[in-house]
Formats: sequence, structure tokens, C-alpha cells
Amino acid sequence: MTFDPLTLTYDANGLIPVIAQDHQTRDVLMMAWMNADAVARTLESGRMTYWSRSRQAFWAKGETSGHVQRLVDLRIDCDRDCLLALVDQTGPACHTGRRTCFYTALHDGVETELMTPEV
Repeated sequence: MTFDPLTLTYDANGLIPVIAQDHQTRDVLMMAWMNADAVARTLESGRMTYWSRSRQAFWAKGETSGHVQRLVDLRIDCDRDCLLALVDQTGPACHTGRRTCFYTALHDGVETELMTPEV
């Protein structure tokens, strides 16, 4: 069966959340949003392309930083309303220069920074 991005369940704004996970380490790198066109662009190019809600524009991960995400596998959850992208990450995934956007832990009500920026 050929996949059609329009078969996914998008929110009222036409967006679907996607979690990017390192395909080798299984580290959760980031969460972002896609619309149907971003899903199609990602599948066509093999580079993760997201929809920026703040800029109202597409952004191919790494287009300015060089920290590219290459798609290895795209998975759809059981409700078809969330995606998991297994990626090959070049450099940090977070715009703060950290490997992952999830660098702050909450321990006993206290925020703890788990890593410093790589760049």
C-alpha cells in the first residue's frame, strides 16, 4: 500500500507532533511539528523537514546550523496522530547546542541541567 500523508490525523491547525530519536543510541533528541507537506518533503528528500509554528514556514533541520537530521525510519502511532522519526543526527539536535532538547531533569522539585552545550 502506498502511503499518503493525508491519511494521518492532524490537529485543528493541520499539524502533527513528531519525536526525533537517534536511531542508534535511542536518545530522544527533540519534538517538533509537521504538516502534510513537511511529511511529504521529508519522505522525498530523506532530510527531516518540519513546520515552524512561529515563522509559519518549513525548516529543514540543519539548514543554517549544519546539524542535519537524516531520516532512517518513520513510524506512525496507533491513532495516526503522532510520528516517531528515527534519525541519524549530525551534531547537536537542540538550538542551544546540546545533543538533545531534553537536557533538564526534574528531581525532587528541583530542575537539574544534565548537559552543557557541545558548541
